[in-house]
Amino acid sequence: MSVNKIVDMTLKALSRRIDVKKHYKLYRRMLSAVHHHFLKRFYHTWDHQIILGDHVIPVRIFSPSRTGDFPLLVFFHGGGWVLGNIDSYSKVCTNLAKGTNRIVVSVDYRLAPEHPFPAALDDCYRATLEIFFNAALFGAKPEEITLVGDSAGANLAAAVSLMARDRGEFLPSKQILIYPATYDDHSPKSPFPSIRENGTGYILTAQRLCDYMDLYKGDNKDLKSPYFAPLLAEDFTCQPATLVITAQYDPLRDEGEAYGQKLKEAGNDAHIYRLPDAQHGFFTLSPRLPQVQKCYQIINQFLNDEVIAP
Repeated sequence: MSVNKIVDMTLKALSRRIDVKKHYKLYRRMLSAVHHHFLKRFYHTWDHQIILGDHVIPVRIFSPSRTGDFPLLVFFHGGGWVLGNIDSYSKVCTNLAKGTNRIVVSVDYRLAPEHPFPAALDDCYRATLEIFFNAALFGAKPEEITLVGDSAGANLAAAVSLMARDRGEFLPSKQILIYPATYDDHSPKSPFPSIRENGTGYILTAQRLCDYMDLYKGDNKDLKSPYFAPLLAEDFTCQPATLVITAQYDPLRDEGEAYGQKLKEAGNDAHIYRLPDAQHGFFTLSPRLPQVQKCYQIINQFLNDEVIAP
């Protein structure tokens, strides 16, 4: 049996059983165990805290293996705004630092439902603001900062970019949105075919998307906020250069690509790449997998201002 088939079977098995709304705390513990970074001590990391009001925002800095000054990636993890943390994403961020030869700052934002919208966004925005104005501490330049996120983390990256433009405090030069959640409706009434085509049988189902959003929202009016669902924004202008990477067998595929198209139509430098034979969550898998290798190739072409092959 091929590695791809093993991964496919594992992801489908994980998608069947757990009711996230009822057992999200159990699911958090399971994911932390599955993604524990046994090799963490062999990589250069530094833990830090950013103060926001009455709480702190933990961040973890991952440095490439060689010394020098590097551009900076600010990373927001996925997990439906309910799951994940800087520990469960340490392997991903280590691979990202190695694979791009950049410093990665991973933000441990507050999770729903204990902290509903806009808590996660507030943490991500404040952390990015602090990093932007203290980029020299990392040996980086503000104009070289790129936001990166996968899934819910990509949603937060897009929302941070919109909020940064609206508030006028800073603006990242680039953003990389990996299979982003951008819309507010993942029910059968969704206008996007990928919700119906890929909404069952995979680790991220349409029902689970609805459950995540129910846990994330503070109330129903949040659903119409462009900071909650960036595709609902009325203004898509003045956004950073953007790379949107989607997966062929992902219910979020079409809304991610629709967001990239909106950015293009508004005059932004936006690139959309659909990764064939990939499912939601592939970016967290081994960098040896062909889909992950291809993803890193596209990311590096984007970061280095090279032409991205169709």
